[in-house]
Amino acid sequence: MTTLLALDTATEACSAALLHKGQVYSRLVEAPREHAQRLLPMIDELLAEAGIGLSDIDALAFGRGPGAFTGVRIATGMVQGLALALDKPVLPVSNLAMLAQQAWRLYGSEHVCAAIDARMDEVYWGCYQLQGETMQLHGMERVSAPEQVSLAEGMSDPSGAGTGWQYADRLAVQVNQSWPQMLPNAEDLLSLALVDWEAGKGVDAAAAQPVYLRDQVATPKGG
Repeated sequence: MTTLLALDTATEACSAALLHKGQVYSRLVEAPREHAQRLLPMIDELLAEAGIGLSDIDALAFGRGPGAFTGVRIATGMVQGLALALDKPVLPVSNLAMLAQQAWRLYGSEHVCAAIDARMDEVYWGCYQLQGETMQLHGMERVSAPEQVSLAEGMSDPSGAGTGWQYADRLAVQVNQSWPQMLPNAEDLLSLALVDWEAGKGVDAAAAQPVYLRDQVATPKGG
């Protein structure tokens, strides 16, 4: 059976999850600015709990963004380093897709507009619909002002997931319910990564690149 290790540090949440012999082991903590210190101990705990070593892993998955620039880089760098050392393939997964998957896992939502607070008065967002057992992107992932968020064609009765929904009064989308405190969880990353793994979508460590959506970060001028 497949053994996968999944890591995510793209938002305030730092999470890790391990799939081994069909069982999921997971850790999650909200610890902004402590991701780099927390991640390796989490990995050690999961491996110990499952009774395996790093060499027993078939592939590594990570939240490739969008999210906080520093956070996205931490998970990317960690996975690249481990994958190179172990000569294992990598599975990059969208953090927006992770939110949509969580909304389906916890609340049964099959149509989700996922949004993450991008700061600078913008949100990262994308629309997802259930296909089989996983949430799939419809349209494109984008970064924009809240007022420019829109639903993908054909979406009906959507829910909202992620910190971008703290701007609900400005988002140009009507949803039946939303969870503005929801953060990506590596447990949902595992579900999405497993489907990609079974479809042969693993890539070399060098191809494990972050996705920021926003190419440049403007530095606020001092007042």
